[in-house]
Amino acid sequence: FLRPQIKKQKEQTDFVSQVKKGDQVATGSGIIGRISKVDQEVVELQVDGKTFLKVLKSAISKEATESLKNNNYLD
Repeated sequence: FLRPQIKKQKEQTDFVSQVKKGDQVATGSGIIGRISKVDQEVVELQVDGKTFLKVLKSAISKEATESLKNNNYLD
């Protein structure tokens, strides 16, 4: 039972560590945006023309991002 959870957690950690400027992502709370700036623990998401939000990297959800990509909501 622990093995699949550990694997999923490692995939999430790897995904978050590899995000870069220009990537479209979704947060666990449902915010969708394009990364405009990446710092050590914080990313800045552009959610609209001139609307930017700062969120923790840990708030980015691999599962939500992949789900939206599979349903053609993201580029």
